[in-house]
Amino acid sequence: MERLPKHIAIIMDGNGRWAKEQGQDRLFGHYHGVISVRKVVEAATEIGIEYLTLYAFSTENWDRPQAEVSGLMTLFVDTIAKEVPDLHKNNIKLHFIGNLDMLPKEAQEALSNAMEITAQNTGLTLIIALSYSSRWELVEATKRIAQKVLNGSLDMEHITEAEISENLTTSEFPDPELMIRTSGECRISNFLLYQLAYAELYFTDTLWPAFGKEDLIKALSEYQSRERRFGKTSEQIHTD
Repeated sequence: MERLPKHIAIIMDGNGRWAKEQGQDRLFGHYHGVISVRKVVEAATEIGIEYLTLYAFSTENWDRPQAEVSGLMTLFVDTIAKEVPDLHKNNIKLHFIGNLDMLPKEAQEALSNAMEITAQNTGLTLIIALSYSSRWELVEATKRIAQKVLNGSLDMEHITEAEISENLTTSEFPDPELMIRTSGECRISNFLLYQLAYAELYFTDTLWPAFGKEDLIKALSEYQSRERRFGKTSEQIHTD
């Protein structure tokens, strides 16, 4: 319990394939994916994880069939409305990152309301990446830094890693130590490219709607079995 990551990031993949295995359409998989979100959030809270980031919808996902995108937007709004009371009751703080201006107005209002209701909570911080792209995030951070240089509030020589981090959408949170991706895909798909620089990556064949507490614990056990050296040698780590 003393070697738990503070921050876990998860790419929730495989809803469509899981639905196909059940002989159902993709939205059926997304609805069941919400159940897995609930299970994982409950498990993370119980275990003592401080931050949990879930990749729910990428900017690339806007190119999916319109019926699926519309269904997902409705699902987001309905799920937030349904889950916020329990999240608030359990002291969970909600935060959303991404190009939220691309979301329908109803969805934007639901997200804003959810963040306002849970803003003072001090338990698990649940970060949902919606309409998110790490390359978009880095472009926006670069623009903000460039503007500071132009207006004279920042010298170019003072652009540091810390300055870049402070201009990302995740500036309030520590970088993830563990990234989990479900469904057997072994890539990070434009997700937290800067923040995952030293994260442990864990890939599982389990499809997201089938992922639960035991799967999370298995990932955590694997994380704890690894030696995190951050560029040092194994001997240096053990000496320190």
